[in-house]
Amino acid sequence: MKGTVALSPIFVFAALYLGVSLAVGDFYAMPLSLAFVAASVWAVVIGRRKGTLASRIEQFSRAAGSTNILGMVWIFILAGAFASLASGIGSIEATVNLALRYLPCEFMVPGLFVAACFISLSIGTSVGTVVALTPLAVEIATESGGNVSLLVATLLGGAFFGDNLSFISDTTIAATRSQGVPMNAKFKANLAIVLPAAIATLAVYILVAARIADYTPAASGNYWLVIPYMVVIVMAVLGINVNIVLVSGIVSALVIGAIFGTAPGAMAKAMGEGIDGMGGLIVVTLLAAGMLGLIKAYGGIDWLLSVMTRRVRGSRGAKATMLMLVAAVNACTANNTVAIITVGSISRGIADRFGISRARAASILDTGSCIVQCLIPYGAQTLLATGMAGISPAAPWPYLFYPWALLLCVFAAILIRRD
Repeated sequence: MKGTVALSPIFVFAALYLGVSLAVGDFYAMPLSLAFVAASVWAVVIGRRKGTLASRIEQFSRAAGSTNILGMVWIFILAGAFASLASGIGSIEATVNLALRYLPCEFMVPGLFVAACFISLSIGTSVGTVVALTPLAVEIATESGGNVSLLVATLLGGAFFGDNLSFISDTTIAATRSQGVPMNAKFKANLAIVLPAAIATLAVYILVAARIADYTPAASGNYWLVIPYMVVIVMAVLGINVNIVLVSGIVSALVIGAIFGTAPGAMAKAMGEGIDGMGGLIVVTLLAAGMLGLIKAYGGIDWLLSVMTRRVRGSRGAKATMLMLVAAVNACTANNTVAIITVGSISRGIADRFGISRARAASILDTGSCIVQCLIPYGAQTLLATGMAGISPAAPWPYLFYPWALLLCVFAAILIRRD
């Protein structure tokens, strides 16, 4: 099968979702799930020479039901249950009132960005950061009259700051192991790229935040209701498994809710509604994983790697090629760790051939994958954040300043540095 044909399901998805949405000027016009259904059907249809219809559907199902994907589904379910329960007992509202009482409105957006950067750097996972901060961001927007899409974009940018830089991030581990370099060497190479982007983004958010309407804090409430949310944030910062974090948050919310008079039936109903609200997100995740699994099975990713490494010239061209490789594969797999592992050995060979330090190569791979993962509307982090916020996956796009700033910094580093 030709490479362009193997990759065509992605083009079908883009044409339907982005094309239709841009044409009508409304990103809610084309449901994300419908675009993925059409692209998935196309992915099954084009593989006639790769096996029977039954075998292609089996391949699709195997990719959709992989351990990583089902693990993500568990997170979605628990996150939906916790967010809805915490809201139902008043935990999120109490947390937001506490924050808004002592933090001026003009510092809300930059403060959320800094908090997301700190938490993601501490726990090494963008997903955990999204789980911890999205309910808080949504409630802040509701109470302060702010823009939900802006706040979701703010925390997504901060989440990928730590995902890119943290010593315990999956992407850092994958990048350093694939290039055979110590983590501290990659951290130093990465910091010179990431820090200017983060500072520039913070400055932009400070300017944007000035437009948020003034907010009059509510009267002092029952701040004991903050405990479930604090349990989630503290456990996340300690680096505990996100599933354990969410279960602990649910248990603490049930206990606090019972103590302060929330009926058991009301809490059960809230959890059920939260889980049901994740249904669309889970469907999209399974469809995207199955479609991308077929693309890989058809040889689409192998063809892409072959084409992009065919005419590498000079150290700058080599670094740009590594960046484009990991970006393209990430767009095809919607998983930044998998993208790094996929192109790691090829990038290592390119780095050795053109005299590029392996620390620099690891930095480029990690940074490029995080940029794309933050920007694609079908990435797990964006789907989770926008699903919990009840907005379109494309809604945060106009406010995703961090990944674009990071991209500019990567280009500058490629042009300026020779190693």
